Amino acid sequence: MEFTNHLQPTEEEPDEEAAGQRRRLPRLGLTSRILLALVLGLAVGVVFHYLVPAGPVRDEVFVGGIFYLLGQGFIRLMQMLVVPLVFCSIVCGAAAIDTKTLGSVGLKTLGLYLLTTAVAITLALGVGNLINPGEGVDMSSLGATAASDAAPLDEAAGTNVADTLLSIIPKNPIASLANGDMLPLIFFALFTGIVLARLGRRVETVHSFFVQFNDIMMEMTSLVMKVAPLGVFCLLARTFANVGFEAFLPMLKYMGGVLLALGLQLCVTYMVLLWLFARMSPLMFLRKFFSVAAFGFSTATSNATIPLNIETLEKKMGVDRRISSFTIPLGATINMDGTAIMQGVAVVFTAQLFGVPLGPVEYATVIATATLASIGTAGVPSVGLITLSMVFNAVGLPLEGIALIMGIDRILDMCRTAVNITGDAVVTSIVAKQAGRVDMRVFRDPDAGREVDDVRLAVHQ
Repeated sequence: MEFTNHLQPTEEEPDEEAAGQRRRLPRLGLTSRILLALVLGLAVGVVFHYLVPAGPVRDEVFVGGIFYLLGQGFIRLMQMLVVPLVFCSIVCGAAAIDTKTLGSVGLKTLGLYLLTTAVAITLALGVGNLINPGEGVDMSSLGATAASDAAPLDEAAGTNVADTLLSIIPKNPIASLANGDMLPLIFFALFTGIVLARLGRRVETVHSFFVQFNDIMMEMTSLVMKVAPLGVFCLLARTFANVGFEAFLPMLKYMGGVLLALGLQLCVTYMVLLWLFARMSPLMFLRKFFSVAAFGFSTATSNATIPLNIETLEKKMGVDRRISSFTIPLGATINMDGTAIMQGVAVVFTAQLFGVPLGPVEYATVIATATLASIGTAGVPSVGLITLSMVFNAVGLPLEGIALIMGIDRILDMCRTAVNITGDAVVTSIVAKQAGRVDMRVFRDPDAGREVDDVRLAVHQ
């Protein structure tokens, strides 16, 4: 018996140990896969640019074929979800808050969004004048970029401040939904949510429809996110295969100015506001928000991060979803601090490049106009270059200056998107904390919400 009992555990232990090892095998979360895809995409793009000879195989089959098709296919999938997701999120968020709280939350949110945007553009102008990015630039080395990309500027050339303000109120809400006009869409969604909140039980059926449709959109987003690493890989591979590293050299000072201003906005402006108005640890916030910022950087679209942003704020930060489901979609459209920073540095760069003098009046005009222009910027890749023409027109700068920076805007667009969505989350955290809608135990717990990194993929697998 002793011999038999002795053998029994020796035969079972290897099986149990093997099973334990299988259970302990790490499964890469969505964030890890996206970061891996980002690095691989950059490496493959550089290899294609420098080591693979130009020809039909490289340019048409891979760069202009596979990489373009899969990368743009992923972006289109995300764009497909933007309008219904933003509309339902804002309707549900506004309807879930009582009208008194909604008024307080809405005013604070709008005020903070405008404040951070004004600070961002002022910071950008200061950095631009400090480093003088347009001085000493050889125009002949940049001229090739201007011709091919100038066409999209025409559609925004006639935009002015009054039209931007009036465009907030939709003449036809259905047309705004169909065309994806984000400002009228948000106005109508907010109005609808407020009315639903006022009518209460009398419109429970309609309210339930929006809640359930919002759940459908979140589920669709989770499914689309499963292919995010492939989309990110193809987007980055195509970008670096086309641009390489040499294309950055003539614009290094401009890029440096934008990145410096973005870094100051992220690490100084946001973190000081978070500590002063919410007494929340900036280090803990940055640690928990890193996965969202990384995803926003990879996709260069604020709208694509809306579900992950809301989920992260709730599960990792302890922010009430009823607050974030209202403020995050709103911020994804009207709080474009990174875009405002790009516009500020671009104004200084173009003015110096073409020898256009700018005085205090012009700088004040830039601050006001860029703030409004960033509010009207949709959260999709590179659209800030279109609204930049509104800023240039306000101070008499040539639109050719915009074409000069289009070639390298993809990289900067990714960086400013990360700043944009971080600003949305900071403002949301401040507003929620002041409204007593933050569970600080969740925020202080370093392990809270680890499952969010998979964006609920574990539920579907």
